[in-house]
Amino acid sequence: MEEFEALMLEAKSFLEKQEGLLLLRFVKRGYHIDMAQIKEGLPPLKITRIVKSVKYMLYWEFDTKESYGVAQKNLYNSYWKSIEKCLIVPHDKYLGEEIF
Repeated sequence: MEEFEALMLEAKSFLEKQEGLLLLRFVKRGYHIDMAQIKEGLPPLKITRIVKSVKYMLYWEFDTKESYGVAQKNLYNSYWKSIEKCLIVPHDKYLGEEIF
């Protein structure tokens, strides 16, 4: 966990320099959300112990899908292998269109 977060912090300036980048966020899951909490309007519970792994999300928004493709290639040619070594399972990749 610490190694991965340090690596992503190191990669941050590289990621921020990608052409066409509009927004960059790196998020660590820190709360558990369940239906009882939702139904009662209660705040989510902080995760206090890690069972198997910590979940992260790297969210980056680009002006075009072509800029995204170039940025992915740049990441692949730089930090990709180091990132993969830190992961238990392969990471998910999503690409979509803004609705609102």
